[in-house]
Amino acid sequence: MGIAKTVEQLARLLDAEAEGDLHARISGAAQLETAGEADVSFVESERNADEALASRAGCLLAPAGLKLPDRTVIRVRNPRYAMAVVIESLYPRLTPKPEIHPTAQIGDGVVMGDGVGIGAYAVIGVGCRIGARTRIGEASVLGERSVVGEDCLLHPRVTLYAGSLVGARVILHSGSVIGSDGFGYTREAGKYHKFPQIGTVELGDDVEIGANTTIDRGALGPTRVGRGTKIDNLVQIAHNVQIGENCVIASQVGISGSVVIGDNVVIAGQVGIGDHARIESGVVLGGQCGILPHKVAKAGEPLWGTPARPLREHLKQQALLARMAKKRKD
Repeated sequence: MGIAKTVEQLARLLDAEAEGDLHARISGAAQLETAGEADVSFVESERNADEALASRAGCLLAPAGLKLPDRTVIRVRNPRYAMAVVIESLYPRLTPKPEIHPTAQIGDGVVMGDGVGIGAYAVIGVGCRIGARTRIGEASVLGERSVVGEDCLLHPRVTLYAGSLVGARVILHSGSVIGSDGFGYTREAGKYHKFPQIGTVELGDDVEIGANTTIDRGALGPTRVGRGTKIDNLVQIAHNVQIGENCVIASQVGISGSVVIGDNVVIAGQVGIGDHARIESGVVLGGQCGILPHKVAKAGEPLWGTPARPLREHLKQQALLARMAKKRKD
């Protein structure tokens, strides 16, 4: 159960207009099909209107103009975003008292801001800097000279290799590895020889990295992830990749070395991007599509398939293949 608030209080929180029972008390949040009388839920469009009308939710967040007769509704421009704001209000995150656990190992020359918390068995390397109010989870490791900004949250078992740079308000989930060596080798006399990876990784402010995602350090310069970008679990980002601001990258994506990705790019699950490709700002890459090495993906219609092509062209080719197979069978 969350903290109970009236519909009127939630409407004020959202700076929105409410209809129906403004004194109804809401203490939880749920999906339309499972919501009860004390829950808030949301509906985004006419497509879900019947489901919303059948729901037992005590309050619905809905856009203007969507007809929901006899229901208590708060009218908002973006119902999904409004739901996120309401959930944060009903279920405030418990902030533990900042402390440095006695089992944590703190290297020489470490500088920490006010209110830093460090969990059990964490290791903070020589010369690291940690911003105010940042929390370092249990068994996490910060390599020497790593920098973590203010108000960050590193969940248990996060690893930053030496020299990694993390901005403010960054969230790193368990098992993420930042700054591991890039997959760089040179061949001589029939053998592969390691090309030293002496670059680093730079994560901008408000970035979130999912569990067990790996980001390699650059071979010579930095690998960068821009401000506000959100990366899912199980993503591999190779050395010297440059990712712009406010991108979203879903699970099991693989990005090869020296790829450049612009701002506001959407990359769906299991996409593969070849080395030195360039993804321009605003591009949408559909699930499992493949971008060949050195190719340029331009904004416009979503891209799909391997090699990736505009969605309509991809669907036409799929239909043609189906007709050819049927014709051969006939």
